[in-house]
Amino acid sequence: MADKSPKDAQKYAADIESISKAQALIKPYIHKTPVLSSETLNSITGKSLHFKCECFQKGGAFKFRGASNAIFSLDDEQASKGVVTHSSGNHAAALALAAKLRGIPAYIVIPKNAPKCKVDNVRRYGGQIIWCEANMQSREETANKVLRETGAVLVHPYNDARIISGQGTLSLEFLDQVPELDTLIVPISGGGLISGVVIGAKSIKPGVRVVAAEPKGADDAAQSKALGRIITLAQTNTIADGLRASLGDLTWPIVRDLVDDIITVEDKEIVEAMRYCYEILKVAIEPSGAIGLAAVLSDSFKQNPAWIDSRNIGIVLSGGNVDLNVLWESLKK
Repeated sequence: MADKSPKDAQKYAADIESISKAQALIKPYIHKTPVLSSETLNSITGKSLHFKCECFQKGGAFKFRGASNAIFSLDDEQASKGVVTHSSGNHAAALALAAKLRGIPAYIVIPKNAPKCKVDNVRRYGGQIIWCEANMQSREETANKVLRETGAVLVHPYNDARIISGQGTLSLEFLDQVPELDTLIVPISGGGLISGVVIGAKSIKPGVRVVAAEPKGADDAAQSKALGRIITLAQTNTIADGLRASLGDLTWPIVRDLVDDIITVEDKEIVEAMRYCYEILKVAIEPSGAIGLAAVLSDSFKQNPAWIDSRNIGIVLSGGNVDLNVLWESLKK
């Protein structure tokens, strides 16, 4: 196997220095999220599983790490005009909250089909919502219009060096909490989280393996990895609304070079993993956040000899912003 340490690799959008700097910068603002374990899930999988609960992060997801790094690394002149992004979910809320903490405007372009619970979070944190159509062209055109009108700073949801470095703080924290981890399972979508995590993890523990988990209905990263070039899907079909984005030009080289493998799972496997999280871990998790456990439970992982010696597995529960309206409505009947 080729050396997958980032230390001698080409220059990426982030490195251990930028991640360590981000960790110091955002420490006053973020939660150090807990790590949970379950003897029941250990017995089911035959592994020692360690769950990094980013569902308990401010804003309900890991996204607050990157958003905080982006917001608090702006100089005063840049910050004075605010920030703008386009997002249908957790990044939108995270950026709104980070901007609120710094006391600057956040202009959030949101597609009309975004989950209500995530839109409510943006409102709760004071973000100024600008609606757009549910396609990438409309998102980008609307964001560019807001940029021209406001002079705000664009903070992309994942294809941004500040975001990647901020998300990478998760791996430094996780390996400090559980130094014996030999494998990390991380959700993949646009690649901001796993890019930061893999650089941070392999910089401080070169032998650690980092595996991406992806829905089969949005498997652009798996296809990209297999073909050696970015593949963009015409459409996606998955319950995991946070995992429908495509890799960016900053995240793709990192995923291509450093991520050890990508495991794809069906939506029914994600739902089953969610059920385990609710019933056994007692943690409310969104579909995107449960996919790491789904990957470990999958035949693709269990029957692959490459992972037979993975003993201490870190699973990132990336977010807990699930729309529970159906549950609440059912209780009223």
